[in-house]
Amino acid sequence: MNMNTKTLLLSATLLLSVSTFANANIIVDTKGIDTEKYHADMYECQQLSSQVDHQETDSLGRDMLRSTTRGALIGAAGSAIGGGSGSKGAKVGAGVGLIGGALKHGRERRNEEANFEYQTDAVMHNCMVGRGYTVLN
Repeated sequence: MNMNTKTLLLSATLLLSVSTFANANIIVDTKGIDTEKYHADMYECQQLSSQVDHQETDSLGRDMLRSTTRGALIGAAGSAIGGGSGSKGAKVGAGVGLIGGALKHGRERRNEEANFEYQTDAVMHNCMVGRGYTVLN
């Protein structure tokens, strides 16, 4: 390999690693360290952090069905106790339950995503600290 090819290859690797590490959410003090070793370590730590299990909730249908059923039962009971039509109350309750189930599912998805990001960042942080770097956050 000639010098131009090595430089081009190193530049491409550096560009790829910068875009890959941009979502690592860690800040490393790079003063006085070998940048080639730093990028190699960063790459290896990123590979380790990619092993974090990204669990996604698939409970939308289940949450909505449960909430719809519960809402329908509560609506029918409340309406019947109040002297009205149980079926009309059940429909209203089911609608409210459907919305509640969708909101619950959205909240669970946001919580799972935040947990995944936290775990990924923790693996990156611990990996870089373990390799002797000063991680500032």
